[in-house]
Amino acid sequence: MTDSAGSSDVAEFTEDTFLGGQLHLRQPRSGHRAGHDAMLLAAATPARSGDRVVEFGAGIGAAGLAVARRVAGIELVLVEIDADLAVLARENAAANAIAADAVVLDVASAAPVFAAAGLGPDSVDIVLMNPPFNDAARHRASPDKALAHLADASTLENWVHAARRILKSGGVLSLIWRADAIGEVLAALDRGFGSLAILPVHGDAGKPAIRLLVRAVKGGKAPAHILAGLMLRDESGAPDRGVQDILAGKGVLPLAIP
Repeated sequence: MTDSAGSSDVAEFTEDTFLGGQLHLRQPRSGHRAGHDAMLLAAATPARSGDRVVEFGAGIGAAGLAVARRVAGIELVLVEIDADLAVLARENAAANAIAADAVVLDVASAAPVFAAAGLGPDSVDIVLMNPPFNDAARHRASPDKALAHLADASTLENWVHAARRILKSGGVLSLIWRADAIGEVLAALDRGFGSLAILPVHGDAGKPAIRLLVRAVKGGKAPAHILAGLMLRDESGAPDRGVQDILAGKGVLPLAIP
């Protein structure tokens, strides 16, 4: 990809619609591409008008922009380490008439770096994130996907730590992660977060979950609870109608309801 989406060859990009046509996004044809995970994360994120909402690892801005399309009046900040993708996120926001700030920033950066980008401690209501979650020791990815897909031992811990730092007391972290790494999720959230709500996501009915959607509250004291699993396909193998409605922007997941 070149240093500006506007000056790149059109063949390098696709124009895709999400939320049943409510959201139009330009994204690279190769590399990590926004899809169901981003839309499910958005549908699981509680937000109200007036909230300051930050998406970590925003890429082209899909999840954050989907939240902004659903909830008018939020202050949206899209944090992305890749400058080219940050340009696309900014342009996607403008193309959809959504006010958003795209910040080029490594989520693992120290507090002063975040503060210099306008993300000081205790300044945010909602953080949503879809961190790289494939174990680098077990998975290989092409160079254009490695940054978005592969995690090392500290990835989740670093991202959760950054979220904890910028969230206000009572602020909410919404994340999606591999279901087989639930232990890593619980360990990362053990310090500073509580009131966990966990929604397992299954590709097929009767098979193990493939993703976890998690809502956690900074300083929350309520017991954790696990919701009934979300089935992407029904027992016949057809796409679940309820999930299709969610992906079309016709509803939200239970995690988005406080």
